[in-house]
Amino acid sequence: MKTLYLIGGTMGVGKSTVAQHLLDTLPAAVMLDGDWCWSADPFIVTDETRAMVLDNICHMLSNFLRCSAYENVVFCWVMHEQAIIDAIRTNLPLAETGCRAVNISLTCSEAALRERLARDVSAGKRTDDVIARSVARLPLYSTLDSTLIDTTALTPEEVAERVLSISPLLDNGA
Repeated sequence: MKTLYLIGGTMGVGKSTVAQHLLDTLPAAVMLDGDWCWSADPFIVTDETRAMVLDNICHMLSNFLRCSAYENVVFCWVMHEQAIIDAIRTNLPLAETGCRAVNISLTCSEAALRERLARDVSAGKRTDDVIARSVARLPLYSTLDSTLIDTTALTPEEVAERVLSISPLLDNGA
């Protein structure tokens, strides 16, 4: 059975790093980072661009799910609203491909999030406005239909192990 791992979390919580570890660990795996589907300069957020990025994401994920070469599809993105998760899942061929979807939301303490993002800002990887935006989204993840994993005191490898240890037990909303 194919498995789609939907890894959500606010900016700086470790989604991309954990997704990369899952890609390296799982057999016959492919990974998509939602940010790759919306890398633009200037970054413009409108109804039109939101619809475009969701279409891009669903198109690529659908192709991965239909491809017999892959058993595991790992997708990471901010996904801070249930409507985003639902829109993605609704537009994927989950039943057609015999795929189960596992919803995971990564969280961490506000202090850890601020520290991680401050390091990224200092290294020039992010702009300083990301800290307030990310902290504001942090409480939203507890309201989602997903399994929460607190990454505060865990390495990315440990988080990936937790995802793998709980995912056989889950099939959130499929």
